Amino acid sequence: MSNRFLKHSKVEIPIIGGAMYPCSNPELVAAVSEAGGLGVIQPITLQLVHGLSLPEGIQKIRALTQKPLALNVLTEKSAKIYQKRMEKAVEEALEHGIRFFVTYLGKPDWVVKKVKPHGGIVYHDLTTREVAKKVADQGVDGLICVNRAAGGHAGDASLEALYDQLKDLGLPCVAAGGISTPAQYRHALKIGYEAIQMGTRFIATQECQALSEYKQAIVNAKAKDITLTWRVTGVPLAVIKTPYVEAVGTEAGWLARKLLKGRKTKHWVRLFYSIRSLFKLRNSSIRKASSADYWQAGQSVEGIDQIESVSEVFHRFTEKA
Repeated sequence: MSNRFLKHSKVEIPIIGGAMYPCSNPELVAAVSEAGGLGVIQPITLQLVHGLSLPEGIQKIRALTQKPLALNVLTEKSAKIYQKRMEKAVEEALEHGIRFFVTYLGKPDWVVKKVKPHGGIVYHDLTTREVAKKVADQGVDGLICVNRAAGGHAGDASLEALYDQLKDLGLPCVAAGGISTPAQYRHALKIGYEAIQMGTRFIATQECQALSEYKQAIVNAKAKDITLTWRVTGVPLAVIKTPYVEAVGTEAGWLARKLLKGRKTKHWVRLFYSIRSLFKLRNSSIRKASSADYWQAGQSVEGIDQIESVSEVFHRFTEKA
């Protein structure tokens, strides 16, 4: 299964543990890498959920695995208040031997320039061909292709259609969304994807520190139970349809909808939503369960029927591959 992703990441199995706020706890990240995949560190999760600086988080993960790791880097324009923090995070990651970076939102060019002299690799998280062409011109090494079945911020295209839109760009593509079974994994690789990324599947594992109620909700849910809400982050967010979600609705308020359409105002509205959602999603995922929870998940819940260890997930996938 030698391919460009495996060469770039130096991992054994072409599976990425998607960076998740607030579910990417150090133990989960380490378990994915130790099992042979690529664990991705989410620095905002380390700080706001676990009270750890990035160096402290890396040290904790390194106590559990010495295998390759990646860093998730936010590059969105509206997050300028985080820019220096993100730049420092990239520098600290390089100092600690991390050479794979997953960027999302905004322009990843500054990350590319910062890590390339150190032999770094950058894959960008995206949902459209338009963005893919832009980041390809900025020097990224690969594309994480988020389809409409993904959890969190999903795209519009199917797994198959998105690959068809991007394959001519000449970069390795990673399938993200709707994958939780060995058969779906094999299907993605057969299409032409060089790796897959899973998030929802890894929430329902023993190493993830999400609420047991959240994990069980994933096990109980079917694809039809996943809905998109604009009320949390200002852009479509895939969550499990609960009585609370149905009661409050999924549309943003009229003023927010208007501001989100403005070329200048949309960034500030998204920033407001993002800051608010950091605390709302954290409380919904790792604090005591309540009736007002938003549980992020993708349509891959359809193939998840038990809570198991990360190593058991990898064993099933590689055994049947």
